Amino acid sequence: MDFELSDEQTLLKDSVDRFVQENYSPEARLKLTETDLGFSRDHWKTMAELGWLGMPFSEEVGGFGGSPVDTMIMMESMGRGLVLEPFFSTVILGGALVAEAGSEAQVEEIIPTLIEGNLMLAFAYAETQSRFNLNDVETTATKSGDGYVLSGHKIVVYHGDTADKIIVSARTGGESRDEAGISLFVVDRDADGVDIRGYKTVDGQRAADIRFENVKVGANALLGTEGEAFPIIDKVVDRAIAALCAEAVGAMTAANEITNEYLKTRKQFGIPIGKFQVLQHRMVDMYMEAEQSKSMSDMAAMKLCFDDVVEARKAVSATKAQVGKAAKFVGQQAVQLHGGMGMTDEYSIGHYFKRLSTLEMLFGNTDYHLNRFSAAS
Repeated sequence: MDFELSDEQTLLKDSVDRFVQENYSPEARLKLTETDLGFSRDHWKTMAELGWLGMPFSEEVGGFGGSPVDTMIMMESMGRGLVLEPFFSTVILGGALVAEAGSEAQVEEIIPTLIEGNLMLAFAYAETQSRFNLNDVETTATKSGDGYVLSGHKIVVYHGDTADKIIVSARTGGESRDEAGISLFVVDRDADGVDIRGYKTVDGQRAADIRFENVKVGANALLGTEGEAFPIIDKVVDRAIAALCAEAVGAMTAANEITNEYLKTRKQFGIPIGKFQVLQHRMVDMYMEAEQSKSMSDMAAMKLCFDDVVEARKAVSATKAQVGKAAKFVGQQAVQLHGGMGMTDEYSIGHYFKRLSTLEMLFGNTDYHLNRFSAAS
């Protein structure tokens, strides 16, 4: 695929690459994962100052009107460094949901504050029974006076323990797996009845299980039209999946480079093990998987720039299926080629393996997206 970046996109890529190089050495990242916060607020402030938090939002609210291709560029570079800041949770998911579903007043209240770096969001969608189905929602929102009462349990809410506001999918009508009847609500983290249990995930990120027990919210907490949120969720998550695929491409590229360098320096029988033909073939296979994923990721990002929903969905699922397969292969082979040291916390390749394994599962694994692609076709 012939894919050339514009001058502005090249500057954007160089900016993120430089940030990663200066701030995300393996040692620096490991220290961040061991903190209670799990990331650096100084890094978050820097991202705001550089304008990254406003990249996908319209210029009317202080953003830059960036395209899915711009998002792909940023996420790929962040994937190379396994960046921990909640850019994906706050900007790609939470901010996009507000921008797509929110009223003019809600957008003007939330998005500029987010862009300034003074507000973090999280999207609470997954439930214990839902697996990958975004429409499998049992959390309820019942009308009460001028507002609503939310009750339910959400799991694995990425950066849910550090978010200032949580966007919650809840059922205001229909059966538990109906697409119709799902609504979105913006809930303050310190609202009465919100119980947040944060924890560190296997890939070094932060997540939370959140219980909503008769949480009262006003009518202004509703994003968009009651019961009609699913198409918006579906649209935003497709863009989010494409962003995750770009992150995986960056992580695979870095994992291949680290492994290739290790094969050049690790000696056995007096020669570098990279001289062994079988290991050279293994590295070729790893590079091919990463390059195929890169081409698919580029294609998905460009498809999302147009209004053809069906074609975009097919492209996203095809990409996620390829990237999921490649992420699993590259991550496992990289660890195997490093031997036992590959899984130690002190060595970086194990962290790439863990993140790639997580990315393969987020918002649907390879089998799920193969079936979704078939259904869309």
